[in-house]
Amino acid sequence: MRTQVAIIGSGPAGLLLSQLLSLQGIDTVILERRSRAYVEGRIRAGVLEQGSVDLLREAKVDARLNREGLVHDGFGLCFAGRTERIDMKKYAKGSVVVYGQTEITKDMIDARLAAGGKIFYEAECTEIKDFDTDHPSVTFTHDGRSQELKCDYVAGCDGYHGVARRSAPQSVLREFERVYPFGWLGVLSETPPATEEVTYANHERGFALCSMRSLTRSRYYIQVDTDDEVGAWSDDAFWDELRRRLPDNIAEAMVTGASIEKSIAPLRSFVAEPLRFGTLFLAGDAAHIVPPTGAKG
Repeated sequence: MRTQVAIIGSGPAGLLLSQLLSLQGIDTVILERRSRAYVEGRIRAGVLEQGSVDLLREAKVDARLNREGLVHDGFGLCFAGRTERIDMKKYAKGSVVVYGQTEITKDMIDARLAAGGKIFYEAECTEIKDFDTDHPSVTFTHDGRSQELKCDYVAGCDGYHGVARRSAPQSVLREFERVYPFGWLGVLSETPPATEEVTYANHERGFALCSMRSLTRSRYYIQVDTDDEVGAWSDDAFWDELRRRLPDNIAEAMVTGASIEKSIAPLRSFVAEPLRFGTLFLAGDAAHIVPPTGAKG
């Protein structure tokens, strides 16, 4: 099997890269170790900054985003019980759009397959070969047999734990990381948002965030200890703690309900350099991670 660019990973980075290259007439094959159902079902960030929105429009995967996305021209910052609104349209000449990364992933998968793009799901990459030459290849297992994908370039979009960065020569690769001494406990619920725009709160008990996925689905976070466990937090305990950290008017407006997803995200900043090793490139979380404030995952 042969292609121009072998892309490892079908998250947003890999899918968007494939779509952009396709629009330039460049052939790609995506190798994804998980199933399509798993990829499309992952709960991820839900706020897109202006640059991301512009890029999705350039990639021509913005039809549903334009119909269903919620445009926010500002956001709230809460301190000492009061809320200050930051006008992004005025000061940053842009907006953010609330539209779940899960939906972006579905849109890009649909676009790639509709255009005849090749995505191999449940394809475990085992080795990236000869990326110090002009003739690299990727060995992977699919349907119980080993296969080789020959290519001109390899794009490692397979996340922090993927094979791409591990394949880079350790004598050249440099990694910089900071692990933060807390995590974010997040809850997704089928309830209307407590605020019209994304709102961040500073409180002596810890940080809190009011966000959303739609007008009927909310996403909330509170800061917790790194050794905290999801099982220690009932829904009632989460809502009570969240209310304590918010100004009274927001806490009183909040509609609570059963969580449909609950998890703790450990926070770290990470970047690798360089991002190119011959014909192997690193992108997405394989290359850099920042804490998920503002939905940078």
